[in-house]
Amino acid sequence: MSIEIKVPVLPESVADATIATWHVKAGEQVTRDQNLVDIETDKVVLEVVAPEDGSIVEFLAEEGDTVLGEAVIAKFVAGAVAGQEVTKAQAEAPQEAASDESNDALSPSVRRLIAEHNVDAAKVKGTGVGGRITKEDVEAFVKSAPAAKPASAPAAVVAPLGERSQKRVPMTRLRKTIANRLLEAKNSTAMLTTFNEVNMKPIMDIRKQYQEVFEKRHGIRLGFMSFYVKAVTEALKRFPEVNASIDGDDLVYHNYFDVSIAVSTPRGLVTPVLRDTDTMSLADIERNVRELALKGRDGKLTVEDMTGGNFTVTNGGVFGSLMSTPILNLPQSAILGMHAIKDRPMAVNGQVEILPMMYLALSYDHRIIDGRESVGFLVAIKDFLEDPTRLLLDL
Repeated sequence: MSIEIKVPVLPESVADATIATWHVKAGEQVTRDQNLVDIETDKVVLEVVAPEDGSIVEFLAEEGDTVLGEAVIAKFVAGAVAGQEVTKAQAEAPQEAASDESNDALSPSVRRLIAEHNVDAAKVKGTGVGGRITKEDVEAFVKSAPAAKPASAPAAVVAPLGERSQKRVPMTRLRKTIANRLLEAKNSTAMLTTFNEVNMKPIMDIRKQYQEVFEKRHGIRLGFMSFYVKAVTEALKRFPEVNASIDGDDLVYHNYFDVSIAVSTPRGLVTPVLRDTDTMSLADIERNVRELALKGRDGKLTVEDMTGGNFTVTNGGVFGSLMSTPILNLPQSAILGMHAIKDRPMAVNGQVEILPMMYLALSYDHRIIDGRESVGFLVAIKDFLEDPTRLLLDL
């Protein structure tokens, strides 16, 4: 029985997609629900799995091709034995020519991986369709390279110090989308950034005192992000303009609290959403942030995970950033940047004390948020973080 393998129905905001990686070859036996192909959209990577046990007999789309929703990209035969169902063109194609073609038509994801690991594509043996190089081929080559390095080291040829080279790697769809959205935010909003600083010692003392008990009770470590999100949520309640957005000539005020969390992934920066943070405990926030971070790392974030959000929190401090001016995440009106916590001498009651201090940066759209609201919002977050008891007493 022949079955058509189709591109999934794409989200309303996604016009088309790109075939990123085929994980199987023609005639290769696969099992039901085994991943056949990764399809990259502007937002997420979609997986298409095998509908039954069987094999693909014909590929109608190759890696790097742009496809539309529900387009047929392959023909699948249920129950086929590997090696028996191969298209005539593939059977007659010279192996050498296929190998040469694979090096000239690498998919965007493979090119990116090759660039990251500084791999010579000519040395990687392709196992994909027509001898194409897949991500798995590059990863296997990288893993095997260290073991082979000592034997070949004496014969290695060192390039002259004066030799210069460059690599040209196509932008991924996600990177293009990020670039366009950042430019749009800069060009279409009256963006302004205001700063403040916060003494993190109270929260660090709480974490030190209750970390072990918290982890035993909830099964997850108590981090800083839960305090940040809680403080942001309470501040949003007090300053509804920051939780609003502009839609044409209208101001849209949201009576719910969905906070986007900036997560760095191998594909680029994404902002999955924590929904209804006003109903979450610190443990709930920590669990959800960890789940979204792992899904982002593994490329498993869904369109639903990425859709919505009224305010964004980004923590450049994990990479060592001391201060920054974050860019708005449209259509949101504000974004809060957290930074590295550094010991600094501070004046306390006329005395100099060494305290763990952190800069806060709030970028906002001045068309909807005035200076009074922006500064008041930032000071509210500072007060909540410096005296976490306020979060419990709703002060």
